[in-house]
Amino acid sequence: MKMSFVLIEAWNGVRRNISMVVSVILVTLVSLTFVGSAALLQLQIGNMKSYWYDKAQVAVYLCTQYSTLGACDQQEASAEQIAAVETQLDSDTLTPYIDEWYFENHDDAYANFSQQFKGSPVVDLVTPDLLPQTFWVNLKDPTQSALVFEALGGMSGVESVIDQRSYLDGIFATLNAASLTAVGVAVLMLIAAALLIATTIRLSAFSRRRELAIMRLVGASNWYIQTPFIVEGVVAATIGSVLACGAIAGIVVFFVDGYLAAALPTTSFITLADVVIVFPGLLLAGAVLAATSAYVAISRYLRV
Repeated sequence: MKMSFVLIEAWNGVRRNISMVVSVILVTLVSLTFVGSAALLQLQIGNMKSYWYDKAQVAVYLCTQYSTLGACDQQEASAEQIAAVETQLDSDTLTPYIDEWYFENHDDAYANFSQQFKGSPVVDLVTPDLLPQTFWVNLKDPTQSALVFEALGGMSGVESVIDQRSYLDGIFATLNAASLTAVGVAVLMLIAAALLIATTIRLSAFSRRRELAIMRLVGASNWYIQTPFIVEGVVAATIGSVLACGAIAGIVVFFVDGYLAAALPTTSFITLADVVIVFPGLLLAGAVLAATSAYVAISRYLRV
């Protein structure tokens, strides 16, 4: 089989069905952009987990005069109870698992609260005595937080023991749901792209039905006839795949690096170097999708 013949026939097919080819490019672009976005979201979730889970602390909230939870009975944690918690944190039982801990009194808690909600009217409604004194514990292995719960959860003067990872789990669950939604939309778009490619190839074959009939009469093999149509579909889908890669790169450069990274400087975000590994998969997915759809379509046409 001469490659020049395949390329010429593929070009003729693209030229004759330019509107359908553009449609294939656009559908492939949109569908693979959704696929790439879902992959980016998973990469970002993994990046944030490794970044935030290591920074997540266990908060040991002490009783205030307004507390009714845990071992509290609207009694402020006494100096003896605070000292008992310190002793437990420095005990041989917990020391091997704790990286560091520090104590935050009412004034420290109010200063941090005021800084966090600076400019909000809620700051004027809160006084230091409303905010609990807290032991903040950094673990060497954040997954070992259950040890702190068991050791400190029932002590006198302790209102509650909270693992900050529980807050992160809700955020990551939401991000995972968004990722799955993007995957679902991407699957639907890929099905639409496959059907559109198949329709384009069948229309292209129909427009050249006399040429195909002559080729079959002179003994041309099915593979010899099919290859230009397959190349036609692969070229259109590859263009769409390249544009999808460009769209994803644009999202990372202008939205993630250009906006999110500046707006949330304390959060770790993916970079263009991280997502380059997605591009080969998108290009391969576009080519395989087009080749398979085109092969099935032209094979069915030649059997008619």
